[in-house]
Amino acid sequence: MSEAPKSNYTLPLWLALFLSLGLWIGNRLSTPFNQASLSRNNREVQKLEDILNLLDSRYVDKVNKDSIFEKTISEMLHKLDPHSNYIPAKDMKAVNESIEGKFGGIGVRFVLLRDTICISNVIKNSPSDIAGLKGGDKIIEVEGKKVASKKITNEKVMSKLKGDEGTFVNIKVLRGKRIIPFKLKRALIPIFSVTTSYMLNSSTGYILIDQFSVPTAEEFREAAATLKSKGMKKLILDLRNNGGGVLTSATDIADEFLKENLVILKTKGRSIGEQVYKSTAGGILEDTKVVVLINSNSASASEILAGALQDNDRAIIVGRRSFGKGLVQEDRKLRDGSDLRITIARYYTPSGRCIQRPYKGSYEEYIEDEERFTNGEMYKPDSTIFKDAPRFKTKKGRIVYGGGGITPDVFVPFDSSGTSIYLTTLQWSGAFNAFSFDYVKDKRNKWSNAAVFNSTFQVDEALCLKFAQFAKKYYKIEINYSEFEHSKKLISKLIKAEIARQLWTEEGFNRVYNDYDKEIKEALKQLK
Repeated sequence: MSEAPKSNYTLPLWLALFLSLGLWIGNRLSTPFNQASLSRNNREVQKLEDILNLLDSRYVDKVNKDSIFEKTISEMLHKLDPHSNYIPAKDMKAVNESIEGKFGGIGVRFVLLRDTICISNVIKNSPSDIAGLKGGDKIIEVEGKKVASKKITNEKVMSKLKGDEGTFVNIKVLRGKRIIPFKLKRALIPIFSVTTSYMLNSSTGYILIDQFSVPTAEEFREAAATLKSKGMKKLILDLRNNGGGVLTSATDIADEFLKENLVILKTKGRSIGEQVYKSTAGGILEDTKVVVLINSNSASASEILAGALQDNDRAIIVGRRSFGKGLVQEDRKLRDGSDLRITIARYYTPSGRCIQRPYKGSYEEYIEDEERFTNGEMYKPDSTIFKDAPRFKTKKGRIVYGGGGITPDVFVPFDSSGTSIYLTTLQWSGAFNAFSFDYVKDKRNKWSNAAVFNSTFQVDEALCLKFAQFAKKYYKIEINYSEFEHSKKLISKLIKAEIARQLWTEEGFNRVYNDYDKEIKEALKQLK
């Protein structure tokens, strides 16, 4: 059985520093660590304090001891494995919002265009919706201070608009030529993790899960029930680029597909023992055919869900090999509000696979995983996986592989057609967003829904060239005509998809883009 390899420890001086640092954290910040443990390592703790004090008093430049301290904690934990981590107190609010799937705010989606906060969408029944804000409005003032500035950032905007539930924020918006004041009472705003769900055809539904937070399983059930009421008999479940999240959300969703008493997941850890997650009766999708889409950015909870359905022969997995995170973390809050995220177990798919990718080299190399691009695996399956990886059998006896992610049943190569340096520059610039926001300024009520827009709207050559000229004028991107011609079809797709996103958020974008998606086309083929 394949497991993540343990680091080869030596005894350089820096390791002593890491060890003593860990003990110091325990003494200074967290109650679970006791004084007896600290006493046994008193010399190492004293050494750490001596080093920090000497750096503070004698180093050639001014030293930020807090910054060094926090970076060293993370580096120490990454010497154990790549997923144990330290989260500073200042970052915990954002982390908790992502896990809980909600935050205190006013309920708008915005883009920063030409130094202005432009509202692209207003969340239904949010404070902004109730007060009468509209897509296309521009926020020009918050609490009496102008916010149209070259120095404005997404982070600064969020810090001004977000706040505790029940608190108020005063803003002024520009609507056409009118300036309108609003006093908004913040409320809990959902962060939806099921961002797209619709019928691809009369019998096939599509659901995209962006991440796994606490409400994800309930969001998924609601989406699946709605699609079933529209005649869904088959489902494409899209987990591409889903980096994971809450483990139990993944197991709860797997349960909706599986008959009673089937293994979904096993976890094993030195201190917590073994835990087995099994399916229960009454899943709403037990009779629905399913294809799951994955890629190299599908990780953690995504792999748990894909692995459970693959090993129980419940789904066909389509795409490319997933990331390979097979470690389970536990969060321990420290006294200063920071968080120690410690790996406490490995997880195993129903066939017994541990899919944790080998951890070698630096943390950055592990996360970036550039080897997939250099060895050609994005375009064809890596034969070494099948040669060297441990083999396991699904419930019906099919061979599956451990030791580095979920290997799809049907491989689809990465689609690089139409790409160019010019296109990449356009995508990174924000030009698509800006152009689309301007384009829909007087067209926000032109189409009744995303399906009508997708079937009737086309990006012609004139609009494509108009976009290129817009990017040149506002983003200083010179038109490379040969690369423009090479990428024109893809540029047209992105213009149409971004216009749809302005009007119907992610579901609008995905409805358009999915029509050209080779992996979805393969999934539809498999469902036949």
